[in-house]
Amino acid sequence: MIDYLNLHKINAPYEARIKQAVANTIDSGWYLFGHEVSSFEKEWAVYCGVDHCVACANGLDALRIVLRAWIEMGKLNVGDEIIVPANTYIASILAVSDNGLIPVPIEPDPYTYLIDAQKIEASLSPKTKAILPVHLYGQMCDMTAIMNIAKAHNLLVLEDCAQSHGASNRLLGDAQAHSFYPGKNLGALGDAGAVTTNDVELATIIRQLAFYGSSEKYIHRFKGLNSRMDEIQAAILRVKLHDLDNCNHRRQEIAGRYDKEIINPFITLPAKKNNHVYHIYPILCEYRDYLQSFLKEKGIMTQIHYPIAPHKQVAYKEWNHLSFPVTERLAARELSLPCNQSMTDDDISMVIDAVNSFKRNE
Repeated sequence: MIDYLNLHKINAPYEARIKQAVANTIDSGWYLFGHEVSSFEKEWAVYCGVDHCVACANGLDALRIVLRAWIEMGKLNVGDEIIVPANTYIASILAVSDNGLIPVPIEPDPYTYLIDAQKIEASLSPKTKAILPVHLYGQMCDMTAIMNIAKAHNLLVLEDCAQSHGASNRLLGDAQAHSFYPGKNLGALGDAGAVTTNDVELATIIRQLAFYGSSEKYIHRFKGLNSRMDEIQAAILRVKLHDLDNCNHRRQEIAGRYDKEIINPFITLPAKKNNHVYHIYPILCEYRDYLQSFLKEKGIMTQIHYPIAPHKQVAYKEWNHLSFPVTERLAARELSLPCNQSMTDDDISMVIDAVNSFKRNE
């Protein structure tokens, strides 16, 4: 059987180093706010080509805290509108509404599945104050076009980089949110996240907000929260960071074979316009559910990202009447093929052969 994602196999090459890093952390007797977290923050900032990194508990918190910090700085106000992609994972939108801000969903480009920059400007209103592009599946949005719109209209830009580790070392937005959930291209062995930015004031306030709104014990400037990365997760991430580019290169090799060798007329392959690290390799098929069952019978496991769009969720019932045809088409047809560095060449060939052998309604 070919797993969609086997985390044991993904982490096996680092097992000895991870165990040693964890042992060293345990022996240190320092489990929060220590050397491993501060070192990872510096290393991740350098890797991303930015000045500051603040570690936090998870990717959702990274998004939430940036928006909250901009509210505290007076750059956003409750009730302001934030442009978001309609076809993202719900965390991108939860972060907006959790801060009393208004998410404004925008349809994606039907070929790249990324937020359509051409549609952003048409959706602006006097209440629009920020854009939240999501580098979905591992491909970078058209940040040049997005930043041009943002500068023309004095908008903030928060990049959701949860799925795009290594896709770019030149992040253009005002801030970036990262998730190190175990299944990410750079994954911890538990939850972890971070914010990166070139704005020193923003980084300072984010650090305070993530620690109960405090920079000095028992003195609280803000009504903050508790959101922190622990030393063990930071130590693990430091071990794996050194191999991230190699892992991404292998994902790109696999995707390259899929691009060239999958020739089934019932399958639509993902378009690539910008650098792509293939956190997910999404194909479209009108007979998606049949295809998924067919592949499972062949011993190939797949996943669906994401079968119910945010505007169709009960959590956002006020949006249930809205229509986003491109987003709904993606939700009904998307299927993610295995695409990760633990796969062998034979595994890749088996996936290709199985997909190519699928026939309508089989």
